[in-house]
Amino acid sequence: MQEVLEKKIDEFQDRKIVDRNMDDRTKNIPGWGMDADPENDPTYPMKRWNGADHERLNYEKAPQQPIDIEIFHSIERPNVTRVFGTSTPPVGLSGAVRRVAYKYSEATATHWMTLILADRINVIEGKLSDLKSGILPNPWIERGWRAEWKHNRTAFIGRAATTALLITAGLLLMSKKRNNK
Repeated sequence: MQEVLEKKIDEFQDRKIVDRNMDDRTKNIPGWGMDADPENDPTYPMKRWNGADHERLNYEKAPQQPIDIEIFHSIERPNVTRVFGTSTPPVGLSGAVRRVAYKYSEATATHWMTLILADRINVIEGKLSDLKSGILPNPWIERGWRAEWKHNRTAFIGRAATTALLITAGLLLMSKKRNNK
């Protein structure tokens, strides 16, 4: 077991693992699909039953939400979930980075780090979109500095002083390096 855990996973091996037959894989995963069988209720010994509990077992499952925009889903899932969010469809560079992220398994750091990068890119795209629309950023309000000034002034002043000190030190170091050249 120790040897198996310490072996390095080869590049793209996660895709090979996911491509295996889904039915065979899910049968061996403890708890997979436990919510599909109402007789297999994991809360049984702990839950205090009331008179209406039997009604929750006979609900009608939600119909598949229509897919009219691009939806990303894990490569571990064979299809899209019945209901999903559509508030922010993938667009621009951040959308392209997300497309790359969803080519990797959720078990890899590549998937998650790429999604974090896409989030950071999306923030920059949002700022550029605001500027393009004539909306100037207001960090005093957007970063919560007004509330910080009102409710936690001492800590705010300390952080502002530390930031100013670090920026000044950085500028001094950069100017010394230029003078030495």
